[in-house]
Amino acid sequence: MEPLNLNRLTLTKLMIEFSEIQNIYFILPILGFIVGLFGTMAGGGGGFFFLPALTLVLKVPAQTAVITSLVAALPICVVGSWGHNHKNNINFKVAFILIAGGIIGAFVGAGITEWITGWQLKVAFGIYSILIALNMVLDARKKQKNSNETKIQNKENGFLRITKGSLFGLVAGLITGTFGTSGSAPVIAGLFSLKIPFKKVIGTSLIVVLLNTVFAVSAHFLIGKIDLTLVSFLTAGSVLGAVAGPKLFSKMKLDKAEKSAGYWYAAVMVIIGVLMIISKN
Repeated sequence: MEPLNLNRLTLTKLMIEFSEIQNIYFILPILGFIVGLFGTMAGGGGGFFFLPALTLVLKVPAQTAVITSLVAALPICVVGSWGHNHKNNINFKVAFILIAGGIIGAFVGAGITEWITGWQLKVAFGIYSILIALNMVLDARKKQKNSNETKIQNKENGFLRITKGSLFGLVAGLITGTFGTSGSAPVIAGLFSLKIPFKKVIGTSLIVVLLNTVFAVSAHFLIGKIDLTLVSFLTAGSVLGAVAGPKLFSKMKLDKAEKSAGYWYAAVMVIIGVLMIISKN
């Protein structure tokens, strides 16, 4: 039994690290609060913003940033999902459609990180961000074209809705496993494309991201290192933001905001994508 315990202890040390505290780390609770607040109001848990922050600002190695980002996003997703479920903002039937594909994608994505470099990961993340943003803009324009055609399609395309949702879920899981960003962008894009109400998009995205992240963390646990120092500083603020987000969101009037939210989200993704592509190691 002693060799087994020693092996477990050695394995744990390989998977977990505590970086030395730097002055810039004291800004992380503020960043975490903003990400937690925005993530539970805009959907997806905000994990999309952790990887760029860790790699661009703190210069954390990409592979370490991936799993650290995943673990740091978990509290946001848990608290945010609970809050939105309390407000009846989650469509569980649609969520399970995306989750089915997401689980497979999460394990495949985790495997990809083993054979790509940190620079390739950052460039790939940037390209994916821009492509998802373009998809959201195009889908939003299609949605505005003809409401009568949309009503007909909603009656006829039950099977296509399931297929489309599963594919978006697969991509989301793949992104979660590869980039550690919770896969929020394809989840939100998929939910918008399924034409469910905006509040349901936000709440449902959190439960999808939560389960995708859990599976991605388990897949990554033997591959990368978790920097618990960074996780602690980020989580200190993100949990508070995640508690406040659903409460503020439930009070917002979204008639006008719903039309422009997708465009704003897409614009932010394009900016982050460009920064990731042009950034140096």
